[in-house]
Amino acid sequence: MNPSPHYRRGIFVYIRFCMEDPEKTLTIKSWAEEDRPREKFLAKGRHVLTDAELVAILIGSGSKKESAVELSKRILSYFGNNLNELAKLSVTDLQKFKGIGEAKAISIIAALELGRRRKATEVVKRDKIASSKDIFEIFRPQMMDLPHEEFHLLLLNRSNAVIRKEFVSRGGVAGTTVDPKIIFKIALEHLASSIILCHNHPSGNLKPSQEDISLTKKIKEAGAFLEIPVLDHIIFSDTGYFSFADEGLM
Repeated sequence: MNPSPHYRRGIFVYIRFCMEDPEKTLTIKSWAEEDRPREKFLAKGRHVLTDAELVAILIGSGSKKESAVELSKRILSYFGNNLNELAKLSVTDLQKFKGIGEAKAISIIAALELGRRRKATEVVKRDKIASSKDIFEIFRPQMMDLPHEEFHLLLLNRSNAVIRKEFVSRGGVAGTTVDPKIIFKIALEHLASSIILCHNHPSGNLKPSQEDISLTKKIKEAGAFLEIPVLDHIIFSDTGYFSFADEGLM
């Protein structure tokens, strides 16, 4: 039986494609799903990826004969799978491997250099909250001399160490609007174990208003429901502070 014209045309196109582009780039998107390191990264996290898969993400593509993961394995194998040895290479050294051009070589070296710098960077010691005075001292630099009210948030881990400070809102001389949903959105995004509230009174009057008391109660109740306790609410002024916890209002 003679092949149909459509079949013959398809064979001809395929042969011409192979002849014209025998080294067609094999991108990560064209791999089998289980072999895609980017998808694996998103689905399971960076820690489950092998060194070769991480390097393959940097490379981005291989060739028709070799995927980026296979190319990465070949390079790593040459150096005994030792990343420290790989980090010593220059752009020219990496380009000696077939499939590695200048751009890919630079990406690999830049990533390894970032790793080296991170390792050399001293771990920043986090402030630990032991009293209301600690909270006051943390906020003093940014809240002193403010002519308007601002509301800020302190996020803590399980050891009461500060994860970060977050600005929440800015108002006028007499007050500022605070949405509890925004507060807990910030806390959840940063996996805070507990929070501390802080706002200032530009007038210098440290007595909490009825609105301050009501807001604190509302946020505390929401925090209890979400298992993110509100430990304190500090009212700040240039001459001192008021702590809801110290005054038994929490």
